[in-house]
Amino acid sequence: MSESNEIDINSLHSIVLRELESDLIQNIEPNFYRNLSDFIGNLKKQEFDGIENKIRQSLIDMASELTSLLLNIRLEKTIKPDRIDFTNLSDEEKFILDSEEKKRERAEMILSSTINGKSKFLESLSQNHKTKTIVLRFLKEVDQIVGADLEKYGPFKPEDIATIPYENAQALIIKKAATKIHWED
Repeated sequence: MSESNEIDINSLHSIVLRELESDLIQNIEPNFYRNLSDFIGNLKKQEFDGIENKIRQSLIDMASELTSLLLNIRLEKTIKPDRIDFTNLSDEEKFILDSEEKKRERAEMILSSTINGKSKFLESLSQNHKTKTIVLRFLKEVDQIVGADLEKYGPFKPEDIATIPYENAQALIIKKAATKIHWED
């Protein structure tokens, strides 16, 4: 499949089967996920009535399930780093794995600091993390709060947007009083 070829449900199915049949990560086109996104997005934009709409929705569901399966299979294969051919990973998959690498580095940093008696460093990490800010959109009214950084925030009404410390944001998210906003460039 060349980059100019559009993806359809049959080609997606074939790619998933090829990935399932191999222990190694298979090569996919560099624009694969973008082309797949265009395919699913175009399906979602189409408007039909009756049975044609049910078929369209079934295609969307099938493409979504195959996409999820493919991504999970490919990422599962990266668990054994001695067998990864990073050249066969897409940029989107490398983006996911980058966060895994950061997670391992952080775990090693905590372990090393703990074993080497660097409690002040651990205290600093903890405080910095608690006061790291998160952007939230409020879903419910929330009275004024005192943040982990000892600053006052609020009060808030539904649909307000605010930047507050991580620890406080997590508590509000758990209570379903707010939701995290992901900024896109």
